[in-house]
Amino acid sequence: MPADYNGRWEMVSNDNFEDIMKAIDIDFATRKIASHLHQTKVIVQNGDKFETKTLSTFRNYEVNFTIGEEFEEQTKGLDNRKVMTTVIWDGDKLVCVQKGEKANRGWKQWLEGDVLHLEIHVLDKVCHQVFKKSHKKNPICPVLHISAFL
Repeated sequence: MPADYNGRWEMVSNDNFEDIMKAIDIDFATRKIASHLHQTKVIVQNGDKFETKTLSTFRNYEVNFTIGEEFEEQTKGLDNRKVMTTVIWDGDKLVCVQKGEKANRGWKQWLEGDVLHLEIHVLDKVCHQVFKKSHKKNPICPVLHISAFL
């Protein structure tokens, strides 16, 4: 049975992300902002179907996919290019290939306990991001009844 990626994942490290951004021609100002962002990943997995959101204060990005099915992806989260994307299982790892203007583009993702690893590659550049599973419950906003003010 494949790994269970469901959950909310908080970034703890982001090594060599600036080199990836340079490789996909991200401008200097955007690189400086993006390299300091704390990202949160929210993954909903139902078998081989994935709904993923990458959240930050700068930009949010959502991509949904089914394992083994190629789809057209607009990489709005980074360089806003169209790529043909396929994600497959390699054991418990997710492996993504993105065909487009840049060679050797894609990512690998795997779990080690409550830690999610994401390795992004473009051309000869590699970035390693690490996320820790969040066990916090979503905050609940209490509703005050009008009688509390009478």
